[in-house]
Amino acid sequence: MKVKIYSDIACPWCRLGTHQFHRAVAAAGAEPDLELVHSPYQLIPDAPEEPRRLMDAVAEMFGPEQAEAMLTGMTRLGAEEGIEYRFDRAIAVNTFTAHRLLWLALREHGAKVQAALATALFDAYFRDGVNVADHTRLAELAERAGLDGGRVRDFLASGEGGAEVREQVAAARREGVTTVPRFVFENGALIVGATSTEALVDALRQAGGR
Repeated sequence: MKVKIYSDIACPWCRLGTHQFHRAVAAAGAEPDLELVHSPYQLIPDAPEEPRRLMDAVAEMFGPEQAEAMLTGMTRLGAEEGIEYRFDRAIAVNTFTAHRLLWLALREHGAKVQAALATALFDAYFRDGVNVADHTRLAELAERAGLDGGRVRDFLASGEGGAEVREQVAAARREGVTTVPRFVFENGALIVGATSTEALVDALRQAGGR
């Protein structure tokens, strides 16, 4: 069974949803039969290439008070689910290069390696304060996930995968994707936005005919 998730590395709800999905897969006993494929989506396609503090970027978008309330609430929700959000460390930057790397992981290593890399990228962004557009840091994360470091460095220095990822992002918007995470199951079922591990378990069982 294949499940597609539209997500962005810079989306805290995507981090949460992916975590819940992996927990749901374990609870449903679906690990041997399932592939989770990450499809690229960018919440802010024209986000700056220059890194800056995420807290500053969010405060500019929503105002300081609302931004603090949002991030505090997300931190609390994450802790309840077993996720550590460290927004005080997080660095806002354009995620296109990270999506290119996920494209490479899927193309050359398959869905499981891509999923491991996605988790590493989420943790790097939301927990560890890593600039996920920095080629050196991306290569380190990719190697830990099982990719060849030399191949990754050459890939990042090229434009390979750029056209494909841009087309996938554009296709998602043409298909009406406006909210992420968005899970698409083989039986046509959709789960969009904030959800729960239990809802994902039910969707997995229904999609698998269990």
